[in-house]
Amino acid sequence: MPKKQGGRLISSAGLVNYYESEDRRAVHISPIAVMAAAAVIGAFILVMNILTASK
Repeated sequence: MPKKQGGRLISSAGLVNYYESEDRRAVHISPIAVMAAAAVIGAFILVMNILTASK
């Protein structure tokens, strides 16, 4: 039986490894800001649906 080359696991099935990088040039958005923006957009769409359905 041949020796395994490298340190990769066989069970990874070719998936790319994810490494969290700390790039200072990247845009950083807090999770709270994302949830707040989603809630505002959702409320806006809901209000627009109610207003257009009443016509």
